[in-house]
Amino acid sequence: MTNPKTLKRHAALVERMSRTLGLDLEEEMMRGQMQVDALGDAVLRCTGCANVDECDHWMTEQEAEAEAPPAYCRNAEIYAALKAGRQT
Repeated sequence: MTNPKTLKRHAALVERMSRTLGLDLEEEMMRGQMQVDALGDAVLRCTGCANVDECDHWMTEQEAEAEAPPAYCRNAEIYAALKAGRQT
């Protein structure tokens, strides 16, 4: 089982990535575009990422809203769906 510290770190990364991509996950959930379970699944997928430090650095380097996450992002499909207005 993943420990709470790891889950919190990855929840923050998922939220930060969404903001970097111009998405507001809370708003997406309120609009019914994203289910709570999908958010939980996204956090769990993120915990399996081998590029956490690289991801953190990539987000820090973004000067404007990014079109897409890095190719290694395990949640790229969810972010792409939300950006396209599709439900997750």
